[in-house]
Amino acid sequence: QVQLVESGGGSVQAGGSLRLSCAASGRTFSTYGMGWFRQAPGKEREYVACIKWSAGSTHYADSVKGRFTISRDNAKNTVYLEMNSLKPDDTAVYYCASSTRNWGPGAEYNYWGQGTQVTVSS
Repeated sequence: QVQLVESGGGSVQAGGSLRLSCAASGRTFSTYGMGWFRQAPGKEREYVACIKWSAGSTHYADSVKGRFTISRDNAKNTVYLEMNSLKPDDTAVYYCASSTRNWGPGAEYNYWGQGTQVTVSS
């Protein structure tokens, strides 16, 4: 089992920045990839970004490309999401997830965190 705990959410004005963290514990040696997703009220969960744990390769949704950066610290078993130039449309609960099989926007993510709220005001 892998446990994921997100932190770093909050409220910011449009144009501001936030950095989310996701600390993994448990059987983290089995992690192949990790991703960030978000879900706004009344909307389906949306893919945001992902990273291949070993090589650090990254992929982003078009909606965040150039504004968000995903990174990881293998020693701390932590993945980060640096969010810049935030827009009201970025308001959502952000979840991190890990996959033991693959990585990418269509990967099978086995484990999920509880989520952290990000609110961007205009």
